[in-house]
Amino acid sequence: MTALARTITNIFQPMNTLLAGMTGIGAAATGTWSGAAWGAFAGVFAGVVPATYVNWERKRGTWGDRHVVDRAQRRPIFLVILSSIATAAVVMLLAGAPRDVLIATIALWVMTVGLLTVNDASRWKISVDCAVASAVVAMLSVVATPWWLLAYSVVGVVCWTRTALSYHTVAQTAAGAGLGLATAGVWLL
Repeated sequence: MTALARTITNIFQPMNTLLAGMTGIGAAATGTWSGAAWGAFAGVFAGVVPATYVNWERKRGTWGDRHVVDRAQRRPIFLVILSSIATAAVVMLLAGAPRDVLIATIALWVMTVGLLTVNDASRWKISVDCAVASAVVAMLSVVATPWWLLAYSVVGVVCWTRTALSYHTVAQTAAGAGLGLATAGVWLL
C-alpha cells in the first residue's frame, strides 16, 4: 500500500495539480487556447517555480525530499510561493489576463497566506497537497461546471496518501482540503 500511496502522491503533487488545473481553469474561463495559456502561466508561477525552489534546496541538502516533513522548515517555501504567485498576478493584471484566471491566481495567493498562518501561528502541519487538490477541484467547479465536484473523490485519495505515508494526520489533511474548498469562495465576493 505504501508504494501505491507514494505513486499517487507523486502524480498529484501540487506542481502537477496546479499546472494541469490552472490550465483547465483558463480554458474553461475563456473557451480559448489563449485562456489555457494564461492558466498555464499561472500554474507555472504557482506550482513549477516553488517546486524548482524545493528541488534546489533539496539538492543543497536543506531538505530530504519534496515533502519537507519538518514543519519549521516550510516557512521559506511559503514565502517563495507567495512571491511567485504575486509576480504572476501583477503580470496578469498589467497584461489583461482573463478575469477568472486572475481571480483563481489571487485565490491561490490568499490560500497560501492561510497555509502560512496555520504553519506559523498554530505550529500545526496543514497539508499543502490536500489544499491544492481541493482548491483546483473547487475552482474548476465554479469556473467550468459543478460536475467537477465529483473529483472530490480524487481529493479524498490524495488525503489518504498523505496519511498512509505518515506525512499528516487525518485532521491535517481535512483542514487542508477544507481550506482548498474555501478558496472558491472568492467568486462570491
